[in-house]
Amino acid sequence: MTKPPLNYTTKIPAKRTLSECQELLAEAGAMAMAVAYQDRNPSGLSFRIDTPNGAQNFILPVNVDGVARLLATADYPSSVKTADLSRYVSREHAYRVGWRVLRDWLEAQLAIVAAGMVTLDEIMLPYLQIGKGETLYRALQSNQLALTAGSEQ
Repeated sequence: MTKPPLNYTTKIPAKRTLSECQELLAEAGAMAMAVAYQDRNPSGLSFRIDTPNGAQNFILPVNVDGVARLLATADYPSSVKTADLSRYVSREHAYRVGWRVLRDWLEAQLAIVAAGMVTLDEIMLPYLQIGKGETLYRALQSNQLALTAGSEQ
């Protein structure tokens, strides 16, 4: 049984949530931002912040395909009307839900930063841009970078 994603009932347009994400990042010190688009909808947000090692770029993707798959296969509560189900599994709705989830995640990460538990560049490390459109995490995942943690030097 797969639960529906957080915010699965949202009616807030993706572009409005994108704007909220940009405001959060601006307040956190982002120096520049850029938006990626797919099917004329925002599908990712990159931003630049000043770090102790100089300005760094980070990429926050919204995996619309993943959200769409989850929306299509989720076990919705019995309180969800059948008429609403067709709206929940639309591609447009996947963009709305994906962006709301990202906004909530970003807000939580920035709260941890504000509490002094971590720095912004530390918490965003997996999303550090290391190549053209590639993040540190994706490079590690595809074995383009070798992990040496735990190995003897």
